[in-house]
Amino acid sequence: MTPQQPPSKARLAILISGSGSTLQNLAQHILDGKLSASIACVISSRPDVYGLIRAENLHLPHEVINRRTFPDTASFSDAIFSQILKCHADLVIMAGFLSLLHIPPPFENRVLNIHPALLPKYGGRGMHGLKVHQAVIDAGESISGCTVHYADNQYDHGPILLQRTCPVLPDDTAEKLAARVFQQECLAYPEAIAQCLARM
Repeated sequence: MTPQQPPSKARLAILISGSGSTLQNLAQHILDGKLSASIACVISSRPDVYGLIRAENLHLPHEVINRRTFPDTASFSDAIFSQILKCHADLVIMAGFLSLLHIPPPFENRVLNIHPALLPKYGGRGMHGLKVHQAVIDAGESISGCTVHYADNQYDHGPILLQRTCPVLPDDTAEKLAARVFQQECLAYPEAIAQCLARM
């Protein structure tokens, strides 16, 4: 597998498993001219998620590669990256993508993930969504935030590219903290993508 060299306006493959709120944010940054990129394809690991409706509304090419129809991570990853190559994507953006991937060598440092906590804390298998924020609250943390990192073959692991922080307030619920962290995610991911593209 050999990814295309990035053109002046890089092509992004967006991987989703849920509501697509991060997809919507990135698409808006592109439309507003704040991120010099285009979305080449949207791939969902689940068939019945709102992110696919968002992709449809944004007139973006999209498809489902259902994790449950594959016997193992290797075969699922092969299908994902085969489609990414067909899209001629330069950079892969995991946007609430919950499945583990085996990243082929040509795509090393070309796959980004965002996690709603300050890694290396509160990451790993099963740590996603409100579970992360509840764990932060339960631990008595006073600061949380988000982490953008280069993805590797482990959950929430790989070199950190950028982090943004926000306070954890005394009366926080997981939902309140999630909303505050997502505000930081909306700023962090486009910035990190631009940094990554500048290095390619």
